[in-house]
Amino acid sequence: MHAIVRDWRAAELDEADRALCAYAEKLTLQPTTMDATDIQQLRAAGWDDTAIHDATQVIGFFNYINRVADGLGVEREHFIENWGEG
Repeated sequence: MHAIVRDWRAAELDEADRALCAYAEKLTLQPTTMDATDIQQLRAAGWDDTAIHDATQVIGFFNYINRVADGLGVEREHFIENWGEG
């Protein structure tokens, strides 16, 4: 599990999960470059439209809430351990 957090490319994931991670990364880091090809790649990897919709909602929510927290200066909760330190 920790490999996914550090670098999803190094983790042992199947094709469908790799496609979803690539999609999530692009939507997070380069949202203005998203196009129909991104959805087609997910479909080709086995994701249906409902799953793509749901994944996009979750990815978007996490991006949104992190930006809200950053914008308001919300500090990290101290009781949460970093991956690999627990």
